[in-house]
Amino acid sequence: MAPPQGQMRPGRQLAVLGFIFVVLYLLVFFSGGAKGSFQDRLEPRLGLDLIGGTRVTLEATNSIGGKAPTAENLEEARQIIESRVNAFGVAEAEVVTEGNRNIVISLPGENRNLDNVGNAAELRFRKVLKGADGSGTAAVPPPATAAPPGSVTPSGGATPSAGATPTPSGSGAPKVTSSPSGGQGGMAPAPSATPTPSASASPSASAAPSASASAEPVSASIEEQRKAVEQKVGAPAWQAASGLQAPADLSADPSLADKLKPFSTLSPQEVAVLSAQMQFNVPTIGCKQLDERPPASISDPKQQVVSCEDGASKYLLDQAKVQGTDVSDADAVLDQTNAWVVSLDFKGDGQGKWTGLTREAFTNEGQACDATALGQDGKCRVAVVLDNKIVSSPEIQGVLTGNSQITGSFTQKDASALAGQLRYGALPVTFKQQEAQNVTATLGASHLRAGLLAAGIGMLLVIIYSFFYYRLLGSVIFLSLILSALLVFGALVVLGRQIGFTLTLAGIAGMIVSLGVAADSFVIYFERLKDEIREGRSPRSAVPRAWIRARRTIISANAITLLSAVVLYVVSVGTVKGFAFALGLATVLDLVVVFLFRHPIMTMFARTRAFLSPRVSGLGRALPARNQPTQTQPRNPRAKEA
Repeated sequence: MAPPQGQMRPGRQLAVLGFIFVVLYLLVFFSGGAKGSFQDRLEPRLGLDLIGGTRVTLEATNSIGGKAPTAENLEEARQIIESRVNAFGVAEAEVVTEGNRNIVISLPGENRNLDNVGNAAELRFRKVLKGADGSGTAAVPPPATAAPPGSVTPSGGATPSAGATPTPSGSGAPKVTSSPSGGQGGMAPAPSATPTPSASASPSASAAPSASASAEPVSASIEEQRKAVEQKVGAPAWQAASGLQAPADLSADPSLADKLKPFSTLSPQEVAVLSAQMQFNVPTIGCKQLDERPPASISDPKQQVVSCEDGASKYLLDQAKVQGTDVSDADAVLDQTNAWVVSLDFKGDGQGKWTGLTREAFTNEGQACDATALGQDGKCRVAVVLDNKIVSSPEIQGVLTGNSQITGSFTQKDASALAGQLRYGALPVTFKQQEAQNVTATLGASHLRAGLLAAGIGMLLVIIYSFFYYRLLGSVIFLSLILSALLVFGALVVLGRQIGFTLTLAGIAGMIVSLGVAADSFVIYFERLKDEIREGRSPRSAVPRAWIRARRTIISANAITLLSAVVLYVVSVGTVKGFAFALGLATVLDLVVVFLFRHPIMTMFARTRAFLSPRVSGLGRALPARNQPTQTQPRNPRAKEA
């Protein structure tokens, strides 16, 4: 026995392959996520083009006027939305731009909940200046007049009423503190002056009444829309609203309630064109109207705005001195007390802005925050505003010069959701949902069966040709292709559960291409084996020598295919990624079959008598050639031809 062949122990390699199969299919049937019958556990996750799915179209806009965003902003928004979709564990999602203002999201599986994805918008950090009831019907209590310095009473010092001050209370109220790794410095004691509830408590509250009830400049189109709203509510209601310097106490003046009642009939679009002071001071404008305002209604970072939290409390918010683009990362983590918190990291310039904002809030500079806006410890709060709604309004616990944490009675789900909104909400444009529909499979079950049937017929023809041309060696090709297919199938099922990989028609095409590449490697090996026999070696000694020489070519060919798949996966999007992933996966598993099955099984065949028979082994032309007595030409016939 030749030394190379004597060193070969095919049983060990086949045992390793068997161990891989056992482990893989144990994961298929019993790993996490395996549910239902054994047939159900063998089903891979299928894509939108095979089982149908949900398609949502989002329309992007930069302003209430509907100005189209730039192509750069739209592409940046597409990438962020794709990150948000992937963060939710949605696999094989296709997020593409359509036209100059639309983004289309396609997800496999019907009735997928895309509310959080569709609500992705501009992120702002704004200091809370004032608070009021947001029910739209309840009377607003008079503001506190004798609250002790640095403290807040549960009712804001007001007489009991349905519109209790929305100041958070209890230990569960969110707070912002320094992370253990962050710094805290420059803290100043809270001012001793008692916050006054009058219009002078906020620089913006001193605006004199005017026809537009707003001191900030507005565009001509907004002014025209305000005039239309004025005509709708009537002159008495408009004049009453314009004269308010603070939230009206309807219980003290019932006649004022009748005058302001027309504002409760305004649509969210009509409410959006009103000034911030009017939106806040008119108690008949409720959170339902404010929450449903069009996207970008409060996107201007240089203007004070009104927003609601939890649909019950509305707040007057300061200018946005920190924006979502200043956030570098946000994560839901467990703190030292094993409680869920949200860790915030800011970019270089963003950290300085955040430090300045927390200093203003902690020291309540200029007494800008009145008693209705303070937290339970008497400090100002900073609202995290995503599009038109307040996601959270934590109380600032110090001047934060480093990484920060948002603490509160968070569950893991709540903390993760808030972190996702902070991390992926910083879009350069805002969106409104234009269309949402469930779609059926684009090919349908009949087309899928036809495609698989065509692939099966093609592979059957390859196997028939292999048996006809290589005979016994054709069985090696057949078994290797079956083993490769079983490995790929099991890997698809496991990866579908573990990382959410979804099989699409493009992925099936990738696997079919990889099986063709696998068949080519057989040709390389077997033809190299024939060359070795023609050069005078016995079939048994030719097997290990042919393997050594063919192995380099096989590895090189598969490496090139794998490299192409990696490059295609990196630069492509949507279903093309599925094609590249399936091609790369099948190529890697084919190499496993080559080393752990094809070579050892050929070594075992070489020890049989059938392998020495030209008619059985498929080496019919090579074996007689080596036994010809008149064959005296050199081993390299190409030298003679030259």
